[in-house]
Amino acid sequence: MIQNAPVRGFAPSEFATRTQKAQDLMAADGLDGLLLMSEAELAYFSGFQTPFWQSPTRPWFLFIPASGKPVAVIPEIGADLMRRGWLEDVRTWSAPQPHDDGISLLTELLSPLATAKARLGIMKGHETHLRMPLSDWERLLAALPGLSIADATGLVQGLRMVKSDAEIEKLAHICAIGSATFAATPDFAREGMALDAIFREFRRTAIGLGADNAPYVVGGADQGGYADVISLPSQRPLRKGDVLMLDTGCTWDGYFCDFDRNWAIGHADDAARRAYDVLWRATEAGIDAAHPGATCRDLFHAMSRVIAELDESGGAVGRLGHGLGLQLTEQPSHAAFDTTALQENMVLTIEPSVTYGNGLMMVHEENIVITDGSPRLLTKRAAPELPII
Repeated sequence: MIQNAPVRGFAPSEFATRTQKAQDLMAADGLDGLLLMSEAELAYFSGFQTPFWQSPTRPWFLFIPASGKPVAVIPEIGADLMRRGWLEDVRTWSAPQPHDDGISLLTELLSPLATAKARLGIMKGHETHLRMPLSDWERLLAALPGLSIADATGLVQGLRMVKSDAEIEKLAHICAIGSATFAATPDFAREGMALDAIFREFRRTAIGLGADNAPYVVGGADQGGYADVISLPSQRPLRKGDVLMLDTGCTWDGYFCDFDRNWAIGHADDAARRAYDVLWRATEAGIDAAHPGATCRDLFHAMSRVIAELDESGGAVGRLGHGLGLQLTEQPSHAAFDTTALQENMVLTIEPSVTYGNGLMMVHEENIVITDGSPRLLTKRAAPELPII
């Protein structure tokens, strides 16, 4: 168990500050309200956390007005949990009701905006989804003909990119748990052990060390490297000469770590050692480039220049890191297309990858927080040479 865990949850003032920042941006963008429907956004503005999101049966809604506290419009099954938080106006219906799953309540709530021909923001862009039936959305708009719908993706994602000190404390805690779990991996992973057994033991270890859950554990192992980094495990036993990679997103109080580690089993060949060395130095280049005012594109190019020593494609996975927080992957992306400027208190992954040999690949990842100087590592930095188990 990792000691000195932060206090769970947040003070009401944390949610009040987030809401006021959103309302200030809404005013600047000419938005009269904001309607949110997805898990991370409801958690961010209300503190509402539940595994019940795993069920696709019920929609959940949070409305942020131009001023004042948000209003929750949710199934009755979540009423008690939502009312334990800082919100006061919680409107519920008995769900599921496919003929009217909250639509009447939403229509009543938003009718004043429609009458005033106001602008309602919803998240329309990349990494968003409409978490309600499309037919219900069409019914809602038909009932509110005066309402104008605007895209609030940048507004919400921009807020969530920059973490509060309390959020960073939680992220640092789960990264410490993840680091301790990786440090313990050579104690149980060994030649002859099946890959699926290693995954199960990794999860048990992470939870034993204090993680709430380990919902994302992927990886691979094969001779000299691996070709796939998102698979569920096979029952193939580890063999001498394999390179084993585990990538995890463990959670604590709703916040994720996201990083990976590589090991060679018994011995490592020259190609694997070189790939690891290039990746380790590419990661250093990404960390060194991560300071306020630099862009995600700058980080991408800093890592790509080192990767090119081995892999002229610069890494073919599309990006070399991303934001981190209430979701395993958040905006922004370290990619050539992303010109997002880094700000203090952004929490990011640095995640270069290389391809080498006959279709092999290797990935490496660390988690950092942007400060007014050099970034702070939240993860315990990987060894500079490929470790041997």
